[in-house]
Amino acid sequence: MNAREFSVRTPALAVLVCFALSGCLVGPNFERPEAAAPDVFNRTQSAQAASRPVESEFNSDWWKLLNDPTLNALEERLGDANLDVAAASARLLQSRAERRIVGAEEYPSLNGAASYNRERGSMNGILSLLGVTPTGTQTQSASSASPTGVAALPGDKGSPAYDLYQFGFDASWELDFWGRVRRGVEAATAMSEASYQDRNAVLLSARAELARDYVQLRDTQALLEIAKQNLAIARDATKLTETRVREGVTTNLDVANASAQAESIESLIPTLEASRETTINAIGVLLGMQPGGLQQMLSEAGDVPALPRQVPIGFPSEVVQRRPDIRRAEAQLHAATATIGMAKADFYPRISLNGSAGFQSLQLSTLADWASGQFVIGPSITLPIFEGGRLKGTLHLREAQQQEAAIVYKRTVLQAWREVDDALVVYDAEQRRNDRLKQVVSLNQSALSIARQRYKAGAVDFLDVLNVQKQLLDAQSNLEHSKANAATNLITLCKVLGGGWESTYGQQQAEH
Repeated sequence: MNAREFSVRTPALAVLVCFALSGCLVGPNFERPEAAAPDVFNRTQSAQAASRPVESEFNSDWWKLLNDPTLNALEERLGDANLDVAAASARLLQSRAERRIVGAEEYPSLNGAASYNRERGSMNGILSLLGVTPTGTQTQSASSASPTGVAALPGDKGSPAYDLYQFGFDASWELDFWGRVRRGVEAATAMSEASYQDRNAVLLSARAELARDYVQLRDTQALLEIAKQNLAIARDATKLTETRVREGVTTNLDVANASAQAESIESLIPTLEASRETTINAIGVLLGMQPGGLQQMLSEAGDVPALPRQVPIGFPSEVVQRRPDIRRAEAQLHAATATIGMAKADFYPRISLNGSAGFQSLQLSTLADWASGQFVIGPSITLPIFEGGRLKGTLHLREAQQQEAAIVYKRTVLQAWREVDDALVVYDAEQRRNDRLKQVVSLNQSALSIARQRYKAGAVDFLDVLNVQKQLLDAQSNLEHSKANAATNLITLCKVLGGGWESTYGQQQAEH
């Protein structure tokens, strides 16, 4: 191509490139679906419990509402230590690598190559078209100053072998007129966002599970202390009956009943101790630690964390933007919408610019000479004519997948609001139940004291004392369970509101 030809063709090439860069995008553009916020937050106005949810700025570090330094320390370690979160982060890196792979189609591909070949043409093949016959004698040499190769030995017939040296570059670039590549990048970007939200959901679930396990541990330790206290009371009662037997005011039946009560209470202790150890191990697994790694930190008994007076739950409009499952469903809907454009673009021609340039020579010494240069440049076009219905089938498949993704999004939003409403109801109800159980425990403690005094005075049977003590043990256990349930309900409320992944760890991962 001379300078004049190049000057004429360059503007046309520039027009093609500009059109490719600003070409149309076939297929529907994604529009964020509208998600109405129901009036479930109105339940905060009718709440009767002492700890009340309030519409104010949501605290992403919601576990700090429980004001437990040990829990705070465990949650601080979770983000870097949890193996499920690490696996989800690895999947996120994979999705971002896939996005980069797909994005490479937006740019030209350039390859370099160099080769050396020792060749000999077949005289029964393409050389026969050039007038070379199998019986003919090659008179020209392909070595030294002869341009065609290595000279044949005396007596040889036909084409001699020769050396061929070449190196160069080839390039190709698809002009994305219809947006097939750009839609692919859009879909890959959306799937990368979905993977990021999946990692956030895993982190949120791990934080909630850790907090629940911690509350369960404190609940078990408290129940263990209650059992030991009641065991001491039962043993005192046994001693009392033994004393009364020696004094002749009762029979061995009371001693047997008292001893049976003590043994029954003591039988609870091994189960509670086993539950304590397994819960510690469960917390250790969440932090990627071997069994026994948290014994020193968690073996000492502690109280179930107390509830705060107010629980900031944010604002209704923020829930859809904060919950990872909703954002993941939205990203998946976005990806499904973009794939429709890819399927539609396949109906149109694909136009590419192709070119190669390099050097070729029969001798290594002249390979770098300008006279050894060669090039090929020009566009290519591929137009689908008959595909047996494959393109239409693919388009219908993508449209159906997009419809499914839209339905999944609506279902996810609906389920989210149901979970929020349920959590608000249960959180308030359990606290009101807890208030009643406190009264039950207080009354049973008074009843046990009165029953023991009346038994000493001979006014009641010992069976009445045993019944009251059993009621007290049940009431104390129910109260402790209720305290743990209330704390667990707070954890559930914060989880369904979508908080916990926006920590420093989550922000660092997003930046990467």
